[in-house]
Amino acid sequence: MATVPTMQEALLRLTDYWAGRGCLIVQPMNTEVGAGTLNPATALRVLGPEPWRVAYVEPSVRPDDARYGDNPNRLQTHTQFQVILKPEPGDAQDLYLGSLAALGVDLRAHDVRFVEDDWASPALGAWGLGWEVWLDGLEITQFTYFQQSGGLTLDPVSVEITYGMERIMMALQEVTHFKDIAYAPGVSYGEAFGQAEYEMSRYYLDNADIATGRELFEAYAAEARRMLDARLPVPAHLHVLKCSHAFNVLDARGAIGTTERARAFARMRDLAREAAELWTERRAELGHPLGDAATRPAAAAEPAALPQITAPGTFALEIGMEELPPREVPRAVRYVADTLVQGLREAGLYADDTQVDEYGTPRRLVVVIRRLEPREPDTEQVVKGPRLAAAYDEAGGPTRALLGFARSQGVDPEQVGTVTVGGGRYAGLTRTVPGRPAAEVLAELVARVVRGLRADKNMRWNAPGLAYARPIRWLVALLDEHELPVTAAGLTAGRVTRVHRTAGEPLVPVPSAAALPETLRAHGIEPDPARRRERIVEEAQALAAREAGGAVDAAGEQPLIEEIVHLVEEPVAILGSFDPAYLELPQEILTTVMRKHQRYLPVRRRDGSLAPHFVAVANGACDHAAVRAGNEAVLRARFEDAAFFFRHDLRATPEEIGRGLDRLTFADRLGSMADRAARIRAIAADLAGLLGGDLTASEAAALRRAGELAKFDLASSMVIELSSLAGTMAREYARRAGEDEAVARALYEMELPRSAGDEPPSSVAGALLAAADRLDLLAGLFAVGSAPTGSSDPFGLRRAALGLTAILRAVPRLAPVTVRDGLEIAARHQPVEVTAEALAETERFVARRLEQALLDDGHPVRVVRAVLPHAGSPAYAERAAADLAGLLRTERFDRLVTALQRVLRIIPEDTAAGYDPELFTEPAEHRLEEAFTRVRAGLAGRTPTLPEFTDAALPLAAPVDAYFDDVMVMAKDPAVRANRLGLLAAVRDLVAPVLDWREIT
Repeated sequence: MATVPTMQEALLRLTDYWAGRGCLIVQPMNTEVGAGTLNPATALRVLGPEPWRVAYVEPSVRPDDARYGDNPNRLQTHTQFQVILKPEPGDAQDLYLGSLAALGVDLRAHDVRFVEDDWASPALGAWGLGWEVWLDGLEITQFTYFQQSGGLTLDPVSVEITYGMERIMMALQEVTHFKDIAYAPGVSYGEAFGQAEYEMSRYYLDNADIATGRELFEAYAAEARRMLDARLPVPAHLHVLKCSHAFNVLDARGAIGTTERARAFARMRDLAREAAELWTERRAELGHPLGDAATRPAAAAEPAALPQITAPGTFALEIGMEELPPREVPRAVRYVADTLVQGLREAGLYADDTQVDEYGTPRRLVVVIRRLEPREPDTEQVVKGPRLAAAYDEAGGPTRALLGFARSQGVDPEQVGTVTVGGGRYAGLTRTVPGRPAAEVLAELVARVVRGLRADKNMRWNAPGLAYARPIRWLVALLDEHELPVTAAGLTAGRVTRVHRTAGEPLVPVPSAAALPETLRAHGIEPDPARRRERIVEEAQALAAREAGGAVDAAGEQPLIEEIVHLVEEPVAILGSFDPAYLELPQEILTTVMRKHQRYLPVRRRDGSLAPHFVAVANGACDHAAVRAGNEAVLRARFEDAAFFFRHDLRATPEEIGRGLDRLTFADRLGSMADRAARIRAIAADLAGLLGGDLTASEAAALRRAGELAKFDLASSMVIELSSLAGTMAREYARRAGEDEAVARALYEMELPRSAGDEPPSSVAGALLAAADRLDLLAGLFAVGSAPTGSSDPFGLRRAALGLTAILRAVPRLAPVTVRDGLEIAARHQPVEVTAEALAETERFVARRLEQALLDDGHPVRVVRAVLPHAGSPAYAERAAADLAGLLRTERFDRLVTALQRVLRIIPEDTAAGYDPELFTEPAEHRLEEAFTRVRAGLAGRTPTLPEFTDAALPLAAPVDAYFDDVMVMAKDPAVRANRLGLLAAVRDLVAPVLDWREIT
């Protein structure tokens, strides 16, 4: 690392660097803003088509982050350095890395990473996709491709780069508290700004007058409206910012309730949107003085000469991009490979011995296809002309119709023959169509693959016609040793790949298709996820054992390992340590911080307890000592934050913490989290009533007390910071407050299961609260029209429905509770009307989740569909599926099914059950009626298992068969026919609740 700058010098270096790359240097906003994004130089200038490059320092004020200057990492006023590049230049990441080098960061020694972190500001009506940038595990920058601002779609797209200066300086200067940053020669940050930090914290947290704050909010909102009416967007935006700050001060003082929060957000969002729209109108009226950089359609590419091969060859495709979200890598590779294979099969280029290898990293999707046929097979094409009768006259000469057809095909009339199409005879031609060369087919396929890439969230950049999770920046397409110069949305494929950005030669030519994987490996990139996974586990285990005498729980950490696999291209495991004193914190806090925030693998001792070590996985060669020190410093700061929140929470009782639920919004029209917690408590009590007095006195007491504290930890500082600890912290704080262990356990278990495969609640109190939680979520949100659509499920309703079915399947004592009963109970407690249609839709939604869960468990499709009549009782449905799978292999059950399906096939849908024995005329009718009566009596008042039902109903099989053999069901006499159908309908209604018999074929 070069000389370490003071903070003042670092700001000057960044200013000089970006000024040298065409940025205007402007001044900070002259009112409080929460981020540099809100400065008009960003918020307004990203709108419209005008190009704009700007850089500036922005003191960013966040009252809720006030900590009196005590917390080493949190300040109510922190310093951002903001950069906007509009339109995005195509190499913004490289420009950014250059700025780090200008600050003195040795990019080859340190682990600099782009880690997915999408951004949204509801108050601004703005969102974008991008990353947080890590320096040895420390988040130092937010890097975003803006997609919308003020509710308006942006064209061109801008890049926003926001540096967190205090964090950067703490890392560069290796200090552990912001007060110790050398701000200028001889002056520390604390000496310059410590007093202001303390006093403004006092103001925001303790002394700001709430009544004055409300008056300011109203005054600023009114002034913003007046400026909009005057068509002055800049002062309108200024007063929206003042409005926002007044709101933030009130929020820090705990003065914002749920309804007020929703209304204030809506009001500020509407004002910001109108200011944005007015700004775009005014710039258009001014003729866009800075020009028009809106995205234009890509010019059509000139046709390029394609290579020819004469023997089976190898094709390689690499789609290079900026760092993908980890979850997108496997599915994207699968899409590319499947699309190529399907196209090659359709073209006849995919042979029996063709081999496909697929690879994926955060920056590239690679498919190599070996032994590909050199060209499509020739095909015969039948060209139909006029009908034979119309093609020739009576003398056998060609008619005008035939002559016209021959002329259109470029042949002599004598060359036209007879073809048969669809059973008719026509004049026509059969011609041989030569197969296309492999290169021509592949060129079309590659363009289709690139244009067809899609993700859960897609963005635009400077490539017209393309939209994907992150920008696509290069293409490699090789057929054997030949380039395949296909073009997609302005990108032309070649043979040059890109390796690590810090490499001496980051652009590397690939000699041939077959050589692509090894070329990447030779430059420090492992394209195969399986190899990266193996290396991560092996290196982590070796380090943990050799250096710490412990181990990494590879099986337990599998989801994290899978994420790390797709975060790095060349995994390098590094063992770090932390102060053992932090082990006094609950282990769940420490492991959550390590996994969720830092993607570290915790190291455990032989007894399973946490050791004071972790394994970080860097991306590529680096200075291990420097990267270790950086990651250890980051974790120390994270643990300090966690300890601060933990100590803060322990000052209050669970009831006192829970009072903060009033300030947490749940959903529009459904009230606050306090309202939701009260509903869960009431629903759980009603569900307990369905158990028929099955709860013991101690269980009832635990349910009652846990219900009183339900969700209290959501208002705790720790869970607000680490939401995945909900339930875990409720248990911890309840125990420390002296609550009964059964209460603490129920508070923890009401959050279970958190995901598919997670353990369900084991106590009846925990299960009732967990079920009530899911039922409230489902009933309420379906009632207000917030059902999931497509891939959008912001409230996690699919997870809630799966969780509900898992609870009802796993806890036998909840067997009396059906999904319908639970939803009806939940509906009665909602603050809005839950219509019969919404209730039915919710019930179907839950049934579909159960269906998928049973399929995922390995049950055959027909078995699952057959037991879906019991979807309302998931435990019974699960047992019925297992029983049915066994019965399907038995002759007895097959006999019963065959007979019942004869009944079901003949009865019209609307046939009502009912018959008169006086109208029977055949002995078979009496025998069936007698068997039916005996079976019905034997089943009365019972809910038999499927094997029990089979035993009870099997006596129907022979009488049913005899009935169809000896009785004319569809008799001519309407009364007799109706009577016979009514008897069969009675049999149908007896067996219908057991299974969907039509699915058993």
